[in-house]
Amino acid sequence: MARAAVKPASSQVTCRLLVDKPAGGAWNMAVDELLVEQAAAAGRWTLRLYQWERPTLSLGYFQAHQLRAAHPPSAACPLVRRVSGGGAILHDRELTYCLAVPEEHPLATDAERLYRAVHGSLVEALGRLGIASNMNVVVAPSAIKPRPLVAGAPAADPAEEPFLCFQRHAPGDVLVQGSKVVGSAQRRRRGAILQHGSILLATSAAAPELPGIQELSGQDMPAKRMQSAWLNLFKARLGVRLACAELEPAEIAAAHRLEAEKFADPAWILRR
Repeated sequence: MARAAVKPASSQVTCRLLVDKPAGGAWNMAVDELLVEQAAAAGRWTLRLYQWERPTLSLGYFQAHQLRAAHPPSAACPLVRRVSGGGAILHDRELTYCLAVPEEHPLATDAERLYRAVHGSLVEALGRLGIASNMNVVVAPSAIKPRPLVAGAPAADPAEEPFLCFQRHAPGDVLVQGSKVVGSAQRRRRGAILQHGSILLATSAAAPELPGIQELSGQDMPAKRMQSAWLNLFKARLGVRLACAELEPAEIAAAHRLEAEKFADPAWILRR
């Protein structure tokens, strides 16, 4: 039986939907940060879907950049650092999402509920596509120590955990045939919460050890197919209506500043 939709506290929330063209890593991280800042300042919900113009490795906030030497297949990929925790992600053949929620909404105050609402909608979307999946309820042996569902502080020695996020299993991850295909992380800011994550559509040559939905299901899984299956279920689960939009000129300018001053700056990328 499908779970009931999340009911908003008052009238149904309008969530802006941005579907962006593939872009570089520093730009993608800058836009995500901009959206959570706006959620805090203006009470604006945004769901952003995007991809990457070339295979890119993103480090979790707490990861040491020297650890990337442990993964030779991604050695030639550009490197960025996220504001959220967790393991490194090789962004390539995936659909990436970012959700920014203002703190006055009940989902922003219950971070685990938000996480499970989004992942539950993805499990349902995969089911509509004929692909059996489930949310992980136990920590798999690959994760040496349990870690919090919500990223914010490291719960285990990073040296004891697999380098790649998709080799770590935590409660709430979306699994197909026991392999992780969706992983998300959160970052709380005063006034808002950011949740962003990756939907692993297919194996990348820069991370050949990770099977995607395509390999696990035998179905071709382009980003548009996943997106089409997901959005209506996302709306129902979170109790929002989606309004298609584009970044405004002032937002683009602000994101360019964040890109140059933070996410493309080696001082940020190599800070650990």
